[in-house]
Amino acid sequence: MEGLIQPRGILSLPAKPTGARSLLLQPSHGLKQRTFTRNLPPLSISSNGHTKFQSFHPNPLKISISHKERNRGFICKAEAAAGEGDSMAVTPPKVFGVEVTTLKKIIPLGLMFFCILFNYTILRDTKDVLVVTAKGSSAEIIPFLKTWVNLPMAIGFMLLYTKLSNVLSKKALFYTVIVPFIVYFGAFGFVMYPLSNLIHPEALADKLLATLGPRFMGPLAIMRIWSFCLFYVMAELWGSVVVSVLFWGFANQITTVDEAKKFYPLFGLGANVALIFSGRTVKYFSNMRKNLGPGVDGWAVSLKAMMSIVVGMGLAICFLYWWVNRYVPLPTRSKKKKVKPQMGTMESLKFLVSSPYIRDLATLVVAYGISINLVEVTWKSKLKAQFPSPNEYSAFMGDFSTCTGIATFTMMLLSQYVFDKYGWGVAAKITPTVLLVTGVAFFSLILFGGPFAPLVAKLGVTPLLAAVYVGALQNIFSKSAKYSLFDPCKEMAYIPLDEDTKVKGKAAIDVVCNPLGKSGGALIQQFMILTFGSLASSTPYLGVILLGIVTAWLAAAKSLEGQFNTLMSEEELEKEMERASTLKIPVVSQEDAPPGGESTSQLPETSAPTSI
Repeated sequence: MEGLIQPRGILSLPAKPTGARSLLLQPSHGLKQRTFTRNLPPLSISSNGHTKFQSFHPNPLKISISHKERNRGFICKAEAAAGEGDSMAVTPPKVFGVEVTTLKKIIPLGLMFFCILFNYTILRDTKDVLVVTAKGSSAEIIPFLKTWVNLPMAIGFMLLYTKLSNVLSKKALFYTVIVPFIVYFGAFGFVMYPLSNLIHPEALADKLLATLGPRFMGPLAIMRIWSFCLFYVMAELWGSVVVSVLFWGFANQITTVDEAKKFYPLFGLGANVALIFSGRTVKYFSNMRKNLGPGVDGWAVSLKAMMSIVVGMGLAICFLYWWVNRYVPLPTRSKKKKVKPQMGTMESLKFLVSSPYIRDLATLVVAYGISINLVEVTWKSKLKAQFPSPNEYSAFMGDFSTCTGIATFTMMLLSQYVFDKYGWGVAAKITPTVLLVTGVAFFSLILFGGPFAPLVAKLGVTPLLAAVYVGALQNIFSKSAKYSLFDPCKEMAYIPLDEDTKVKGKAAIDVVCNPLGKSGGALIQQFMILTFGSLASSTPYLGVILLGIVTAWLAAAKSLEGQFNTLMSEEELEKEMERASTLKIPVVSQEDAPPGGESTSQLPETSAPTSI
């Protein structure tokens, strides 16, 4: 055997090499270089340009193998199997550093969020114009409407949704929930509003108001303009149901935690572009009404146009949902989650109440609803006083939505840095801090309006208009922080939960707790009005209540941070264990190796060099 080395095991040399005195062995450079083929070429073997063996030379040299070189000769079969799997894996195609499979999920989800919030902005601005500027109504109707109409309907929907979630598939449940919204808004614009003079009991409401007195103007206004109030509630439910339950539930279903951390904040970028464009849309139709001829109900014309847009966007949402379910694979979840049995409504509520994790999430949502409502209703009363006509009110709300979209877009660009740099906990605490600071500024301007009057006059605005602008800024900053940080944090918190807790927890929190927070704020305001005579008189007490609620909010966020991190650690550990259990480790004995072939025998471990 001249110039030919037959390897036996990891390292074998011929006992009596012919025409050679020594062997030059270079250290291996990787796993592939440590695995030898059955027959070697006469002179050398090269892999990736590194010479493995060289021919024998006449110069007598002593070759020694150090302990470090000997350790490189050991092969762990598990490492070998993993290495072969890695080398055979095909790198998935990427666009701008993002896998194509991920983009097939993220882009449709972004478009869905765009359409949903475009609709929500139009509906939100329209519902305020309908109930605040209607004859026989004012901003004082809002606390009663949220407490006695919105909350019961939200609870009823949650109970129905819980029942449906037990009997319908996720796809059927999505379509069953969203289609009635689309049908209703189309019917309102083309049927209910044109017939409002016929279906509203204005004569009965006037008679009852004369009998009961002005204290009952709010409850009687609900009866007087009941179709407008129903629109108000359906618009509120669109935000709670379609945004929170349907969209975020679907997003949590098809995305991983790593994708959520990277892309959830960015979903709002497209959504807030929708806020900007929908705000311009509302203002366009508000200005269009002024250009119509006499005798034409301009509000009815613009309402039909806007409801047509809402229906079109709703159909686009359904198409995007269908496309993602058909062409995008679902991510692999941990298989060691507890399987929850089918539960009835009361059992579901008891289960959710017994979970500290769900209770903390509910505290976050309720606290936000109460806090924003304490400021918002007072601001809207000032807004109607400044802009009494529907045209002016609607135009201002269009500008407000556009500014909210711009501010939120900017916050979205910063949110990913906040998540990457400071983590979930800090991001969850920014929204309550912003709301507290801006809320104190708004209440201070109302409470100490007299001392601020000379300064406001120098700016060329009235104290009323200054209060409207400061309240608008408070709402803009609070909502932008909510959309860019609060909502992504809340939705990330659902991801490590099991499917049953996730579905029923979202239904209870997003559908019930959201209006419960707003209704709680409304109840507080009603109590203050009855006790102190007006919202203005109760302003100092509202400020103290706001401080207490935000403190509880921050405590719940801190508690939830620890639980979220614990669940995420368990999720990662379970995934690692599953991957380890599926790894196949081949075991090859010395006797099973073919003659002259690869062997798994190891060199005896010793720290002293071996001379050949």
